[in-house]
Amino acid sequence: MKRFINYFFVLIPTLIFAQFEEPLSVGKAKYFEDQIYIGINYNFLGNKPDDVFQRNFSYGLQGGLIRDIPITNNGRVALGVGIGYAVNSYYSNILSTKTDGIIIYELAANGFEYNRSKFETHSIEFPLEFRWRNSTATRYKFFRVYSGIKFDYNFSNRSKLVTDLGKIGFTNTDVNRFQYGLTLNVGYNTFNLHVYYSLIDFLDKGTQLTSGENFAIQPFRIGLIFYML
Repeated sequence: MKRFINYFFVLIPTLIFAQFEEPLSVGKAKYFEDQIYIGINYNFLGNKPDDVFQRNFSYGLQGGLIRDIPITNNGRVALGVGIGYAVNSYYSNILSTKTDGIIIYELAANGFEYNRSKFETHSIEFPLEFRWRNSTATRYKFFRVYSGIKFDYNFSNRSKLVTDLGKIGFTNTDVNRFQYGLTLNVGYNTFNLHVYYSLIDFLDKGTQLTSGENFAIQPFRIGLIFYML
């Protein structure tokens, strides 16, 4: 994990310096756009068993830098390659506990009182985008459609259960450290819709509830993303 964190903090200053590289003049066609991003989203648990439901606010936060690479003379079509940080929480009625090194998942029984039960991940993310926008070198309000794929390295994965009697928290080794999914960011000017659909299971294949039922949830996120130069 330390290797990835060190890599993150070495690469970030390099990208920041690149963002302030002098762009081409207005008289030339190519220019740079949307090189810093921040976002907030709601997290859904897709492909979950029928008896699993979400509760509380399953939130996600993301932010980072993207290198904008125009690939057409007018600058309206480009690639985006970046690095960022994200934290995501998934609240549900799945109760996770760990006994003698074994992680146990069960659904909250009727009448069982608990405050929160969640999975939480902290990730270094690597977005790759194909970008279209109707901007120009002097037009700062424009429509954009950015589609792509995002790769995540989850360097911290935890399960947490909070009841009136106390808290239970532990590192969850069943959560896949490497994940990836499709992204779509669409909008105009400041506000843009962000959608992410995971192409890989959140937990290791074969993970079961105490009832013996397999569950392989796939995260689906929807929210807002904001871009800045």
